[in-house]
Order: sequence, then C-alpha cells, then structure tokens
Amino acid sequence: MEKLDKEYWANRYKTNDTGWDVGDISTPLKEYIDSLEDKSISILVPGAGNAYEVEYLFYIGFKNVFLLDIAEEPIENFKKRVPNFPKEQLIVGDFFEQKGQYDLIIEQTFFCALNPTLRKNYVSKMSELLKQNGKLIGLLFNIPLNDEKPPFGGNKEEYSKLFEPSLSIIEMEQAKNSIKPRENNELFFICSKDKHSSTKS
Repeated sequence: MEKLDKEYWANRYKTNDTGWDVGDISTPLKEYIDSLEDKSISILVPGAGNAYEVEYLFYIGFKNVFLLDIAEEPIENFKKRVPNFPKEQLIVGDFFEQKGQYDLIIEQTFFCALNPTLRKNYVSKMSELLKQNGKLIGLLFNIPLNDEKPPFGGNKEEYSKLFEPSLSIIEMEQAKNSIKPRENNELFFICSKDKHSSTKS
C-alpha cells in the first residue's frame, strides 16, 4: 500500500483523481445540518477536501466552523469558492496533531481515507477533540474492507465495536437519503461524548 501522506493526497488533487468528491454537500449531511438551531456552536470538518459542507455551513450562518486538511490544494480550491471565509479557520495539518475542542465534528470520507491501522487512533482523537456532550456525526461506507487503497470500508458491527469504548452511539443506520452513486452503501451515524462514554475511553 502507498504511504497515505500529504504528498499522496496533494497528488490526487493535482491529477484530479478525486472520485470521492461529489461536487456538493451530500443529502444526509445537509438534512442533519438543517436541523441544527444553535449557529454559535464550534464545528470541525477534518479531512475536509474541497469542503462543500463547510461552505454550506458558512453560508447559512455558522461562523465558528473550522476546515482541516493535510493537503493545501483543496484548501486553495475552497478559498477561491469562498473568499470571505476567515483564513484563521482554514487549517493545513495532520488531524492527529490537532488541538482544541469542538461541539460538533463532521465526518465525510475522512475515516475511509485513513489506513485502517489508524482507526483506533481516529476514535481516540475524536473523543479528545469533542467537548463534553459534543457529537461526531457523518457517513461511513458500508462496503467490504479492502487492503489496497482508499476508500477503506467496513460494516456496522465493526464500527460499533470500534466507536463504543470512547463514544456513545446514538444512531448508526443505513442512510435513507444517500446520493444515487452511494445508495445502500453508507451508514449515517451520530455519536456523543457523554459521561458514560468518556469514563470508558
């Protein structure tokens, strides 16, 4: 397997090898975001890529939103699309080295891009970055796990075992409103960092 580092992802963007990029916010995430009432909450979107979720959040009034990606190319793309987005909320860096705490973290094709050996570290880091009662929400591919290149899949049973020691799973079900190319192939999930989960992590 290739090393999935900054250079790898930069090259994927440079060569337009971005099959995960659907060119817009996905329906399940849009509908969840539309249900949020408190627009002052702090939100992180890690491995955000071209960050259509961040763009949507920003334009409907969420100003405390942070975009994180290891590659500079998608962040430059985002700056061109959303020139008035605060530059200090654009972070080029390694997710596992991030500091701070957030009310909400949005997962969209980041988990599946990481080497599966990092999955336990991913969950631990998410727990660390969430405030008490903060939520991690998003989509996970419900496809067989391959060992060659991203996207790396998995299933509900595997994900539940992985997440539950550190986070409480509120919902993890097949998404009912996926975009056509991902129909029946993704799970929508909501996890919470509460007292019950944080004492187990």
